[in-house]
Amino acid sequence: MAVQTQLVAVMGRGVVEPDEPFVTASDLGLTRGDGCFDAMRLVAGPSGSHIDHRAGHMARFARSCAAAELDMDPVAWDALIDQAVAAWQGEGEATIKIVTTRGPELHPGTQTSFLTVTSLSPSVLVDRQGMSVVTLSRGYGADLFADVPWLLGGVKVLAYAVNMAASRHALAAGAREALFVSSDGYALEAPTAALLWRADDTLWTTRTGATGILHSITAAALLDAASANGVATGRGLIRPAEITEGWLASAVRGVCPITALDGRRLEVDPDLTCRLAALAGF
Repeated sequence: MAVQTQLVAVMGRGVVEPDEPFVTASDLGLTRGDGCFDAMRLVAGPSGSHIDHRAGHMARFARSCAAAELDMDPVAWDALIDQAVAAWQGEGEATIKIVTTRGPELHPGTQTSFLTVTSLSPSVLVDRQGMSVVTLSRGYGADLFADVPWLLGGVKVLAYAVNMAASRHALAAGAREALFVSSDGYALEAPTAALLWRADDTLWTTRTGATGILHSITAAALLDAASANGVATGRGLIRPAEITEGWLASAVRGVCPITALDGRRLEVDPDLTCRLAALAGF
């Protein structure tokens, strides 16, 4: 029997065939990117399955839905996730992506909610060994989101076209990933990952709030674990030229050392990276 590579489950219907239609052409998630999502890592093995930081991801998904004025039933979502994990026949690591949209334009109040489980891409394992990164202007200041909640800063919305364009630009420039920089010169985040750096014997990540940075579950778990092990941690801002040792961290990629930033080689300590990955649950 072939190893399963993707599973789809739809709210109210359960697990369906991966190619079975369930979204209409007028769905506002498709036509306007009007919806929210989250993603978490599933590890499946002979002794059972485990979802990394599930509670944190579900809490963030609930916050995103609330900010976008979308309904989110945690009990129904937990049941759908459990059903999907029980039906998953894949091996090793996979990504669970949960999605809800505002639904069909002609049927207000009818959200479309579903999830996918997808086997881990082999490229992720390469990224964990190290990534070259280029900076790209995000076009706004580091404190833009301080007084504009309608911009949905820190909300994991479906409208990721800019993020994907940035990653493609980075690949075209010969790098593996992009790092957004504010118009006043501060490093923010990657299109799908948080920034971590080490400076003055402290492990840092970018502060959220006014920056509009998405609260990274992986980075938060890593800093909490590091602090519990006696490592100084902090949240702040840094200019790219000041970064001498850094990582990109996400729920699926894990903790990936930045090998070069705009062509400038950075320090890479494989042992430290392994320790950080372990603290983050990888």
